[in-house]
Amino acid sequence: MRKLAALFALMGSTAAATGIEMTVAGEANGTIKIDLFEDVAPNHVERITTLATQGAYDTVAFHRVIDGFMAQTGDVQFGKADDYNARRAGTGGSDQGDLEQEFSNVAFDRGVVGMARSQNPNSANSQFFIMFDEGYFLNGQYTVVGEVTEGLDVLDNIKRGHPRSGAIRGEPDRMMQVVVTE
Repeated sequence: MRKLAALFALMGSTAAATGIEMTVAGEANGTIKIDLFEDVAPNHVERITTLATQGAYDTVAFHRVIDGFMAQTGDVQFGKADDYNARRAGTGGSDQGDLEQEFSNVAFDRGVVGMARSQNPNSANSQFFIMFDEGYFLNGQYTVVGEVTEGLDVLDNIKRGHPRSGAIRGEPDRMMQVVVTE
């Protein structure tokens, strides 16, 4: 049993049935499946599923990837293949408003998905990141929205960026298609 499933069992709840499945292309090729935690971050999960259903995440780049830390994606404004802007990728979001934080006690372990934000804790919008390794210094500072259930090998092969900034040189890996699963 996964650690998070055990946590939900202790809390008297069940893990959310909703998830997303992303097809990744570039240096990494394959599918990453993510269970989304409606019980932990309902507003953030709603945002992700809405944008996925609209096709907003399709062709969006992994614009910030730091080896041993995380891979960030989801900039639906500046991260799409047809008008990708490497200098602006990571600064945009959706046309929907920013979300108030939904911090929890769920730890940032390998495969955990969190919402990216600016310095303002209530500024998450469309971007999210997936942890390559544990990052407990993020606990209670960023909203956890889910966990990878399949495709960690695909995650591990995503093109890495600059060791400190995570900026990608050349063509980034992309989420070619993101669909909501039940």
